[in-house]
Amino acid sequence: MSATVNKDEKLELLYTLFCDDVRLEVGNKLSFMGVFQNIMVQQLPVSLIKFAVVNHWRGEGTHLSEVRILTPDRQHPVVVSQPTSFEITPGGFADNISFFVNITFPTAGHYWVQTLVDSNLFDEQQLIVSDGREAQTDDSSQAVN
Repeated sequence: MSATVNKDEKLELLYTLFCDDVRLEVGNKLSFMGVFQNIMVQQLPVSLIKFAVVNHWRGEGTHLSEVRILTPDRQHPVVVSQPTSFEITPGGFADNISFFVNITFPTAGHYWVQTLVDSNLFDEQQLIVSDGREAQTDDSSQAVN
């Protein structure tokens, strides 16, 4: 995965993960539960009880981060996080985790997970929500030969 770097090159986004939950373990280790890149369900709309967006940063400075999920047409927010501050010492790393509870995706489509830093769009990732019933109708047979 390629990293995103801002204009002044003091902040670099190394990766973004979508998962069901994140836990802080002994020794400041993070455990990611239910990592995924797409959502396939049998019925829409779908509500996720808990959804976490993990951003792993390298660089330096104090920054304000915000995550928002937009509808496929990019016109409406599904959910927006509260801005949170994170600090990276020179040459260091930081993880910024945004938790969302009871998010509803009303239709299938390509949603956009955007990360803003200091109120500017820094990165966006696509989250595909699909209806599993449509995929099943494409298969002529469920039998295994």
